[in-house]
Amino acid sequence: MNKIKVLVIDDSAFMRKMISDILNSDPNIEVLGTARNGKDGLEKLKKWQPDVVTLDIEMPVMDGLTALKNIMETRPLPVVMLSSLTQEGADTTLKALQLGAVDFIPKPSGAISLDIENIKDLIIEKVKEAAAANLSSISSRTEAVEEYEPLPLSVQTKSNRQKSKMIVAIGVSTGGPRALQKVLTQIPADFPAPILIVQHMPPRFTKSLADRLDKLSAIDIKEAEHGELFQEGTAYIAPGDFHMKAKRIGMSLAANITKDPAAGGHRPSVNVLFNSLSTLKGYKKVLVVLTGMGSDGTKGLQAVKQQDPLTKVIAESEESAVVFGMPKSAIKTGLVDYVSPIDKVSKTILQAMEN
Repeated sequence: MNKIKVLVIDDSAFMRKMISDILNSDPNIEVLGTARNGKDGLEKLKKWQPDVVTLDIEMPVMDGLTALKNIMETRPLPVVMLSSLTQEGADTTLKALQLGAVDFIPKPSGAISLDIENIKDLIIEKVKEAAAANLSSISSRTEAVEEYEPLPLSVQTKSNRQKSKMIVAIGVSTGGPRALQKVLTQIPADFPAPILIVQHMPPRFTKSLADRLDKLSAIDIKEAEHGELFQEGTAYIAPGDFHMKAKRIGMSLAANITKDPAAGGHRPSVNVLFNSLSTLKGYKKVLVVLTGMGSDGTKGLQAVKQQDPLTKVIAESEESAVVFGMPKSAIKTGLVDYVSPIDKVSKTILQAMEN
């Protein structure tokens, strides 16, 4: 196997050395070199032509966002951002993901993280994921906030609403913010179900994501809070580092936000969310598995289908998934009812609710 060739761009000499040493410790990765700011990085990019770039956000001369925009417009390639674990860092990181970055690595303790070694495995994993990403699914029209009109509810869905309660649950990881934007902005304001979402992300980032998507969508979108009742026409994103489950309270469903141990290395976990729906009686359920590495969601959807074979399952198609791991694993079960490109997932959700 050819080694993954990486360019490390960071204004801190310490961080350049640490990240390079971490990546070079893996036999399948080779750091071609480093750059001290965005301008320096763009020059070295032309010279070395790496497979993946790690890119710090805050740098002098040319910051990470400006460099990223230039990369995606001139020679798109997988970029992994390094971000501080602050609210400002979260907001800027989401902008970077919108501009075309494949993923991000949260620095454990600020711009110069002396404890960066603690996330060695995560850094290596993210770079390997980025190298395998489907870049054709990421638009090079980087400024774009792609605009979608909410789809209308069908007469059939409106009549089904009278017969049974409905719930939609979505699981997503790498490439998720862009995928969720495409799906949620097409959901109509009068959508007859709550939408529960697990996006693999650290704390603060899920709140920033929810706030950003809420501004773009006809439905309400928020970070879920423990004990709140789920409402129709609202999407709830599990808070970073917490699991989200649906819990029956009387005739309603509420958010059960817990610090239970990570499941399959994830907290929040798609499997945990889906499993909480498996014993839910009297609800029409639609499960959706979007882009992401690994197989989170597969065991959960199997549990739900076993308890309620009428559950509809949608998986994102390979053509549009940034990383096809999670949808591919779901499809392999033979339990997926619809395989859909991301632009059509909203329409497929509405179709699934009609049947």
